[in-house]
Amino acid sequence: MRSVKIGVIGVGGWGKNHLRVLSELGCLAAFCDVNEGRVKVYEKKYGVQGYRSVDDMLQKEALDAVTICTPTITHSELAKKTLNSGLHTFVEKPLTITSKEGDELLEIAEKQGVILTSGYIERFNPAVTALKDIIVSGRVGEPLLLEFHRESKWLGNVRDVGIILDTAVHDIDTARWVFGSEPKVVFARTGQIISQNEDFATIILGFNQKKTAFIASNWVTPKKVRRLITVCTEGIVTIDFITQDLQIDDEHGTTIPRREWREPLLLELQHFVACVEGKQKPIVTAVDALNNTKIAEAALISSRHGVPIYLEL
Repeated sequence: MRSVKIGVIGVGGWGKNHLRVLSELGCLAAFCDVNEGRVKVYEKKYGVQGYRSVDDMLQKEALDAVTICTPTITHSELAKKTLNSGLHTFVEKPLTITSKEGDELLEIAEKQGVILTSGYIERFNPAVTALKDIIVSGRVGEPLLLEFHRESKWLGNVRDVGIILDTAVHDIDTARWVFGSEPKVVFARTGQIISQNEDFATIILGFNQKKTAFIASNWVTPKKVRRLITVCTEGIVTIDFITQDLQIDDEHGTTIPRREWREPLLLELQHFVACVEGKQKPIVTAVDALNNTKIAEAALISSRHGVPIYLEL
């Protein structure tokens, strides 16, 4: 067992993966979930105490940190509790539904002197890491256009937010990460046909020097697609977020580097543990998470009014 003790709040859809990975890392100390059946199953499986109440877990366990894997609408209230308890806090994306709530969390984290980060897992995807390294090396010149496709069928498990806050935020963050800057303008079109919120969206992010990110997301496509095409001044790099395949097309032809597939969540939570131990600084800062929410808000406003939204982040 490592010295860091981490609790998981919410062990449903994605939270159960946090349990598995943190247990593998020897950091899982406790968890909580409103579903009594889940609590019993995972207590037995992982050999740690499960709780039905967040307050009970925080009062009875000597934790260093928590991960919050509950519906987005609950993030703000839960993170306030954990941050005010002096715990380093990892909140699954998006950090909060509104940027106002995010601002409040940042203030609390700064006051308490604890880490606040969010689950923008694609920064830990080896394909994205390789893309970033290729761009930094200058091999394909300057990136000009990012074309994202993140598409799949809606399974009915996300009900509190639409596709922009639930799905497109991954690509908003990746665009900021790849370009290394903040967008200046956002324009979006959205629609709703099968879920309670917008379930298809097209977002254009305009950066300095005419650099542009085009984000297409939907919950209506039968086939799951997770792809990014990066057009640069001296080549094109295409990555598949799922398979982690990467292809480079330039004047020399087509190159497909071979690399070992690695689980992004494992890399992400290993990094969070290292941050809690004081060995590293968060790759995804609280400001990153807040800015992603602000950009998503701008996209929603743009889609409602049919106008571009200009930003100063």
